[in-house]
Amino acid sequence: MTAIPKRPIMVLGCSSDAGKSFLAAALCRWFARRGERVAPFKAQNMSNNAGVCADGSEIGRAQYLQALAAGVPPEARMNPVLLKPESDTRSQVVVLGRYDSRLSAMPWLERRDRLWPAIAGALDSLLGDFERIVLEGAGSPGEPNLMPGDVVNFAVARHAGAACYLIADIDRGGAFAHLLGTWETLEPRDRALLRGFVLNKFRGDPALLLDAREWLRTRTGIPTSALVPYRRHLLPEEDAFFHRPNWRTDATRVALVLYPYASNLDEFDPLVHEEGVDVVPIEGPEGLEGVGAVLLPGSKNTAASLDYLRRSGLAARICSLARAGVPILGICGGLQMLGRRVRDPQRIEGRDAEGLGLLDVETTFAGEKTTRRTRVHSADCGWIEGYEIHLGQTAADAHVETHLDGGLGFRQGNVAGVYLHGLFENTSYRLHFLRSLGWSGATAEWDQRIRADLDRVADLIDESGWARDLIAL
Repeated sequence: MTAIPKRPIMVLGCSSDAGKSFLAAALCRWFARRGERVAPFKAQNMSNNAGVCADGSEIGRAQYLQALAAGVPPEARMNPVLLKPESDTRSQVVVLGRYDSRLSAMPWLERRDRLWPAIAGALDSLLGDFERIVLEGAGSPGEPNLMPGDVVNFAVARHAGAACYLIADIDRGGAFAHLLGTWETLEPRDRALLRGFVLNKFRGDPALLLDAREWLRTRTGIPTSALVPYRRHLLPEEDAFFHRPNWRTDATRVALVLYPYASNLDEFDPLVHEEGVDVVPIEGPEGLEGVGAVLLPGSKNTAASLDYLRRSGLAARICSLARAGVPILGICGGLQMLGRRVRDPQRIEGRDAEGLGLLDVETTFAGEKTTRRTRVHSADCGWIEGYEIHLGQTAADAHVETHLDGGLGFRQGNVAGVYLHGLFENTSYRLHFLRSLGWSGATAEWDQRIRADLDRVADLIDESGWARDLIAL
């Protein structure tokens, strides 16, 4: 017997990084634990952190995680439009999981009418298949320059008839003014969809809020539904790398180079959260002193990232470390940068580029974009799993060793490059990499740690007082 559909919940934010993605994941887990068949939805996401679904479709990493929180397979309907920035003025457009070159070339203001049918169709389909949908907005719904072309905030809430909650990050200060100011920008029809305010990342004694919540309700008519405690967690950030090094003298230090358009940075989280490992974000050559290894992540613009490496002095320093025997590992775009040359005959990035010359390989941007989940044999660790997201095809000289089978990984001495994302989620690969650097700690399955953390953040829904309101919907 099919369950009766429940009213969709929408999480909106006063700003970016208010905690929308985090709370949407918590809600998905909380509803799933109550026995509801729930799915996430974000109409349009801008992020270079992406996940690959079982059918090869590509969605934002946040929605991928939210699907895992809900206990359902991730799929393209959950994030029908993904924008992947390639420059300050250009983004790759992914629609229903597939790269759309025509829309990518179209001016931004002309896209809405072409994107909305895909967004509405995906949402309607999910509403028909699931008992509850947890919707996530983007940025702030109160930006007057963005409201006319909105496809992700109240346009979606109105279409779904969602009960909306407006989130403010109280940890950064100004939360009550932020909530009131955002409410003031909304049209009456959208204010009518607001069910409550949520104060996120709260630390300290709630008594210090005095009567501020009543003050806000008097002015808006909207109650504060939840006071969510601040909680450290392992869950990936949507589109950033916020980790800061510990600078422990006894830690194994691994440098992660953060060039412009770096992508899929969340795949290094299993290293970040290992005891005795210090993953150090690097933006200049001075940060590379004393590191045990250097990681070059993916990039949405390999040529621009290479320019940054040379301009900043990082290229010369990385090459010097490679000659000194320090392990260098490049993933996807990082692999391409380690080679001799990147050829771009179709001008996908605009031009050819000279690589760092640390691997005797050459990459050509041509053909269809590859997006798939992959199981492959590693020369060091046996079978490992991950995912591919790349346009380039890389060919190696005969003397270059195989690091991963199937043309997915190459190695010359202490320098290696791979196309497989998610390497470090494989316990065998992570252990082999860290032990080669002299690390001797113990580890646990990353997937199990993430699932345990999803339960911990779901507990916040009850602790915050939000559950009472949600149950009533």
